[in-house]
Amino acid sequence: MEELLTPAEMARADAAAIAGGVPCIVLMEAAGRAVARAAMRRFRPCRTLVLAGPGNNGGDGWAAARLLEQAGWPVAVAPLAPPRAGTDAALAAARWRGKVVAFSAAEAARAGLVIDAVFGAGLSKPVEGRAAEVLAALAGPVLAVDVPSGVDGATGAVRGVAPQAALTVTFFRRKPGHLLLPGRDLCGETVLAGIALPATVLPAIAPRAWRNGPHLWRIPRPGAASHKYARGHVAVAAGPGMTGAARLVAAGARRAGAGLLSIAAPDEATAAVLRAGDPGVIVVADRAALLADPRIGVWVLGPGLPPDAATLALLRQTVAAGRQVVADAGAVRAASGDAAALAGVAILTPHAGEFAAVFGPPGADRPAAVRAAAAATGAVVVLKGADTLIAAPDGRLAINDNAPPWLATGGTGDVLAGVAAALLAQGMAPFEAAAAAVHLHGAAARLAGPGLLAEDLPRAIPAALATLWLD
Repeated sequence: MEELLTPAEMARADAAAIAGGVPCIVLMEAAGRAVARAAMRRFRPCRTLVLAGPGNNGGDGWAAARLLEQAGWPVAVAPLAPPRAGTDAALAAARWRGKVVAFSAAEAARAGLVIDAVFGAGLSKPVEGRAAEVLAALAGPVLAVDVPSGVDGATGAVRGVAPQAALTVTFFRRKPGHLLLPGRDLCGETVLAGIALPATVLPAIAPRAWRNGPHLWRIPRPGAASHKYARGHVAVAAGPGMTGAARLVAAGARRAGAGLLSIAAPDEATAAVLRAGDPGVIVVADRAALLADPRIGVWVLGPGLPPDAATLALLRQTVAAGRQVVADAGAVRAASGDAAALAGVAILTPHAGEFAAVFGPPGADRPAAVRAAAAATGAVVVLKGADTLIAAPDGRLAINDNAPPWLATGGTGDVLAGVAAALLAQGMAPFEAAAAAVHLHGAAARLAGPGLLAEDLPRAIPAALATLWLD
């Protein structure tokens, strides 16, 4: 159940279910039942106010109110506006025989629990007027139906205002906005509830986005006959100053399973510094010789390299030689304003600033921006962050949500580039390698715990790998 459906795709799923013989009111009652059950599991009986919008989201709220009242909860409904006559939301509202109060901040303030059923994930315009005033004033526990009203289910962006929910109940499949910030934080805990909507509607919808996880990929496991050459040879181009960046890339790649790791130093002085590091790393001061070696199929370019024309020339030379390239940091910045210069790269791993320098600001619709960047370059694009997006040129998208906040420290992106390169070298396709690398990176950071330094991260990778292999 890790497919992510945009609001438009979810509407198609509803329509397909209805066309297949499942009445809309049955779906609405099932959604209301899921909300009522979630409320009873999470909260004690208390004065509860359901804020109901005029659409189907409000209809779910009316149904939940009736079921909670039947369970003995003191419930009132505050409608923003009455449902349109003849709709299923109107039918759900007609079944309510309980208390109806004004849609106001004063009524919300008196409630021990507010159920936000005003607007759903498909909201197409900013929340304004009375709805905005009331939603902005919510201060107590909020249970959101589908999403907190005002959160765009496709992007996680806030349209006008949105309340902070303690719990969000959504249905059938999550939306991208449940994983993308700030929507993810505003949802609080998200519960995915099955309703009377069959999974048989999915093939016709053909979802192209997923929550990142092992259902999308399998990290290679060495077998009894494995040897270092079979596990792939990764090369890292080091710069003359920030040699630590190349060492972090190397550590990430080796811990993630690369059989051999070479660092291409720009000169003998830099090579001498690098040779004083980990003994299992091969260091040479002849980039041309390494690039000519057909056994070295994957290169990491960028960490520790200046964002200049020489770096861009090295990238183009490496791509022209038929090598798979993971480009990060200086190699991405070197292509500022010229996305075409990155054509042929296997995986790009920019953070938000680097992405903006090449492709322009991603804006509110980051999934669309990352997909467009992937299509423009032919590369898998990893837009790094607390909600990392991984997009393939064919439109596939994975959203990662396992990264802990302490991963935000200098050098961890270099480790990620090394992990991605190692998985490429072991035969994974670029999209799967990038998605697996991001997930493994987050899992290792969680195991390492708060106070993480970039140097700690590679040492946590083996335990994270073992857990994924067991899964």
